[in-house]
Amino acid sequence: MNSANGVVETKYTQDGVNVVEGDTFSRFAGNLCRTTYGNSRYVEVRDFSRGHFRGPRGFRLKGIPEDCWLDATPDGDGTKVVLVDAAGDYDNAAYGWIAMVCGDITRWGGIPLVLVNNLDTETIGKRGQPVNDAFRAMMVSVQRIANEQQLIMFKGETAELPGCVTSPNTMALAKYLWSGVAIGAYNPRTIITGDQIQEGMVVMALRELGLRNNGISSARKAIVMAFGSLSCPEAKEAVKKAATHAVLYDKFLATANGWFAEDFNPLVPMYLIVHVTGGAIKSKFAEDILFPRGLSAHLDNLWEPPEIMQQCAKWRGMSDEECYETWHGGQGALAVIDAAYELKFVNLARIFGVEARCAGKITKEDRPTMVIESKFTGKTIPWFAK
Repeated sequence: MNSANGVVETKYTQDGVNVVEGDTFSRFAGNLCRTTYGNSRYVEVRDFSRGHFRGPRGFRLKGIPEDCWLDATPDGDGTKVVLVDAAGDYDNAAYGWIAMVCGDITRWGGIPLVLVNNLDTETIGKRGQPVNDAFRAMMVSVQRIANEQQLIMFKGETAELPGCVTSPNTMALAKYLWSGVAIGAYNPRTIITGDQIQEGMVVMALRELGLRNNGISSARKAIVMAFGSLSCPEAKEAVKKAATHAVLYDKFLATANGWFAEDFNPLVPMYLIVHVTGGAIKSKFAEDILFPRGLSAHLDNLWEPPEIMQQCAKWRGMSDEECYETWHGGQGALAVIDAAYELKFVNLARIFGVEARCAGKITKEDRPTMVIESKFTGKTIPWFAK
């Protein structure tokens, strides 16, 4: 062991893993978790740890229908972490993975309740260093979102993995990978599978102002092609826009589906919710849901793609078809409802700070088809069932 300024340095520390700093950081994150344990009316948390950050904690559900089922949905930030770091937007860093894991519960009509996260880093640094401050800000962002969305920030894991976690940005401050799991519940009476979709129903689009967390690799490459690197001064504005955090629709959708109603009956009956990520509209909406049921859709009133998405499409030389197969195109989620509920849906969304509008209709064609009127160039894009 070596000693500097009265601090003993072990071989493990010299090899890139500082146990003392890791424990200090974990204690900090654990204390943030405890402040959220009363956030949800449906979750009771019991802390058996006697204040120790490594101690046991448990939770159980309360106040929901007895025949509800639990689900756990894992996902992560993907390569959006590179853009978040390049933009220095650590205060909003948690929106990405939380949107991904919670969206995979609300898309089936469920309610996300509990969050668990895993943060892998090259190094967390030492208390007071910029990299350590960055990771602390990221943890605070989880706490803030949990408070806003009535979620429990239950617990997590942070690990230093020197040599294993890196970044394509040579100027990166915080090199990390961030993922998590949402634990939530489904009510069998209000679960949403798409089986009740009918011709004539309308498709509501929920607006997304950033790139969300899909197609980021193409966006990063587009910015590098345009400016040479993510860290050059000329790329600063583009990187900042590309790092814009995801919109969270979950509290709105859970409310619309009756999770906060006294009788748990939906305020707005929804027959399908599509979380537009990883395959976008073609895969998630058309191929997964509509085509197998012999249904079609014509989307002629989608939201405009965010400006940065349009710029990346131009820099990368992407066609309209490629854009809508890679990105969400301006809508982070789609919901299918009866036309009679359109105004109520829009007004309820507005209460939660979500912009919604009717993007098109469900149709019935001889051959199942998805038709999109592109908001990139105005081109009509048809996709047919195979």
